[in-house]
Amino acid sequence: MSTSDPTPPADPSPDERGRPSRLRAWVDARNGVAGDMLLGGLVDAGAQLPAVQSAVDAVIPGTVRLVARSVHRAGMRATKVDVEKIAEDLPRRHWTDIRALLLAGDLDDVVRDRALAVFARLADAEGRAHGIDPEQVHFHEVGAWDSIADVVGVCAALAELGVASLTAGPVALGSGSIRTSHCEIPVPVPAVLELSRGWRVVSGGEGELATPTGMALVTVLADACEDLPALLVAAVGVGAGTRDVAERPNVVRVVLGSPVEGSTGSGGVVPADDAVPAEGAVVLEANVDDLDPRVWPSVLAALLAAGASDAWLNPILMKKGRPAHTLSVLAEPELVAGLRERVFALVPTLGVREHPVRKVTLDRTWRTVEVEGSQVRIKLAHRDGVLVTATPEFEDAARAAEQSGLAVREVLDLAAAAAVAAGLTPGAPVPD
Repeated sequence: MSTSDPTPPADPSPDERGRPSRLRAWVDARNGVAGDMLLGGLVDAGAQLPAVQSAVDAVIPGTVRLVARSVHRAGMRATKVDVEKIAEDLPRRHWTDIRALLLAGDLDDVVRDRALAVFARLADAEGRAHGIDPEQVHFHEVGAWDSIADVVGVCAALAELGVASLTAGPVALGSGSIRTSHCEIPVPVPAVLELSRGWRVVSGGEGELATPTGMALVTVLADACEDLPALLVAAVGVGAGTRDVAERPNVVRVVLGSPVEGSTGSGGVVPADDAVPAEGAVVLEANVDDLDPRVWPSVLAALLAAGASDAWLNPILMKKGRPAHTLSVLAEPELVAGLRERVFALVPTLGVREHPVRKVTLDRTWRTVEVEGSQVRIKLAHRDGVLVTATPEFEDAARAAEQSGLAVREVLDLAAAAAVAAGLTPGAPVPD
């Protein structure tokens, strides 16, 4: 029996501009929100425009150019990002066309997943508003080249800044009416109202203050609607809309920072005697009563492969006595959009519930022991320099059992005994 020390994983470190590598963002949309406003706020906060342009070019190459300029709105300085057309005869597109472009583009996986989730939500809202299948939605504002640039640009800017989670305050929707190509319609327009389900909104002023693109970006990418949380502020960005009205600054503000230790992230405070560091996470849930039970193991495996921290089932009894399962997925905030899409793709559910949770985890590391000529990893959980648990990794034990001819339970017992012999026991100091 022997032990060996693997190379420990690197700790998160600040990026080259001195920001923490995992930022939290809060969006102030009290004056309304549009895609170009949110993009302007992220660029003003430090997102590099060439990196954003590169992502947009990966989806609609040779089509648009992003140009940032400093402006004032009601006396407030802001950054306005204009999407300039550089190609002629640009088509309007269906949701299926946009999805194909996003899937074909050379995008970072997180950027692609976020953009797909935003457009999927837009298609659903437009479909509900007009009474048609989302797959058949022919976008007007959303399908235009500038809105594709706004959505992909915002998703790329968040990734470029290293934003790990996002929340937003109440959104001003506006009032009155606007003229469309068909007729005059009331504000908020139908798609914006559909996108507002479950979100705090206010009128906020005259005219259309929130566009479908802006509302979809906020409600899909943000984990929660909340007032400004407790943050150690690292950067502030102000993004401008096109109009400049005297009575209201037509801007979106973006605040970047690290959650303050002791804050729950939703306005509360962790009790003073709770010294265990906590982090934010999101639980996605769906009730399913019509899936072949033999499929469930592959569903859980696919969600874990997609980045879920954990995935599990609970048996439930639904209406009319139907047996069913609740699928639960624990996710890091930045992976919620992609995992939500995976749930919809993997199981026949009509909706996914999401709620933020406070996750407390022990520090973890690995050591290996030798069992019958095979290496078996021992997962070590520790706190304050003291081991709490030492558990053989099951997959390693199963592999060692196959190679040695022993039963898996025998290999697990031998690995546990090897860990004890190496001093890897609860209460022992963490090995160097």
